[in-house]
Formats: sequence, structure tokens, C-alpha cells
Amino acid sequence: MATTSSANRNNSAVKRIMQEARELANDPSSDYTAAPSEDDIFEWHCTIRGPVGTEFEGGLYHLRILLPAEYPFRPPSLMVLTPNGRFELNTKICISFTNYHEELWQPAWGVRTAILGIQGFFPLKGQAAVGVGSVEYPSAERKRLAALSREWICPHCQQSNVELLPDPDASPESHLEPDVPSIATESVTSPSEATAESNMVNDGVPSLPNPAVIAAPQTISSFGSPVLLDALIGIILALVFALLFKRIL
Repeated sequence: MATTSSANRNNSAVKRIMQEARELANDPSSDYTAAPSEDDIFEWHCTIRGPVGTEFEGGLYHLRILLPAEYPFRPPSLMVLTPNGRFELNTKICISFTNYHEELWQPAWGVRTAILGIQGFFPLKGQAAVGVGSVEYPSAERKRLAALSREWICPHCQQSNVELLPDPDASPESHLEPDVPSIATESVTSPSEATAESNMVNDGVPSLPNPAVIAAPQTISSFGSPVLLDALIGIILALVFALLFKRIL
């Protein structure tokens, strides 16, 4: 259960966060899992699967996501906790949908958007991969770390990555559902939020795909495996974010 102090920080933010937590719990993905902390719903823990066809394939990576009190009108901060060879550990990452670039953030985006986005940033190389918190390890070392990452245990969650995000062919009994704090709430979207969402479009900057489409990737069957679809969406988001960042510069 979230503490009273965290729940009272911003009532509209709490409503939005709890809505997103329910949506992620009710529409889980085999490619990632995320839930707010029991101690503070503004702090999330997330485990993602390494993108298929890259040196991160087979790896499982644990993230810490910090949401500001003004969420969703300000972006989250993301930190990778599992050794990976792509991002520094316990360091806020500078990518275009985080707190480093608040001018690019849109309130219609959410935690799922950020998760898919950082998955897409994992395989980027060269100039597109440069930023605060980025590192460039040899491919062989990244593969070695990917193999080790599965048994990495989060000190906060007290579970290994593979326990938090079992392989898709694992038995249903072994899957541990994320523990979503139970806070009674009502409909999230207010007129002020709706207005802000419609106005948060940068002049001359291409818009992203509709977050409603991103929010439920497993409901689209024409692309086949939901894991591949999530990975594809993540890569597309990463490329779009990279283009947005270059245009801002």
C-alpha cells in the first residue's frame, strides 16, 4: 500500500498513476512488466526484455522510474539498475522523453510509452546513442552481461529479473503478477488535462503515434507476436525521439 504522504503529493497525479498501474496490470506484456512501489507510487520498478536480434537479446534489465509530483504534465526520470553495457547504472538517462527534455514531453504519453521508448534506445549506435548516462561496451561484453542479467536481483524488489519477467514459454504458475497498490480512485482525465494534452504539440516537430495505439499492443494481431510488436514500436519511438531531439538542437 502506498504511503499517505506519497498519495497526497498531488491528487490528480495519483489518479493518473493509478489508472496507468491498473491498465498495465490488466493488459500485461511478455516483453516488460512495471508497477509502482508499495512505499511510494511516484517510484516505479520495471523489468524489460532485451530487443530481439541485438546483442541484448535474452537479457532482462531492471529500471527505476521516478515520476514528478506534476505528472503527467512533466516527464519521468529513468535509471537502469542492471549491468548492461549500454547505460550507466543508477544514473538518470538523457533521452528525449525524460526530465532532460521536458519541452518534448506530452501529457498524453505515459509509463508504457517510456518503457517502449527505452527498449528502442537500447540497440542504437553511434551518434544516435550519445547522451548523459550512455556507455559503449563491446558487443561480446554486452552479450555476456545479457546472460548474467537474468539472475540479477533488485535490492528493492528482492526478486530476480527472470522471476519478475518469466520467459513467454514459462509455466503460468511461475509468473509473478506485479503488486499494484490498491487506492480507490475515479476517472482520471480532467478538462484541464485534456486541454493541455491537445496543446502540447511542438511547432514544426512531427507528432508521435497515437498513445492509445501504443497502450494496448497485444490487441493487434496482424503483426504476429506481441513481443516482436512491442520491440518494433520501441524502435520506432526511439527513432522518432532521436529526430525530435536533433530538430530541437
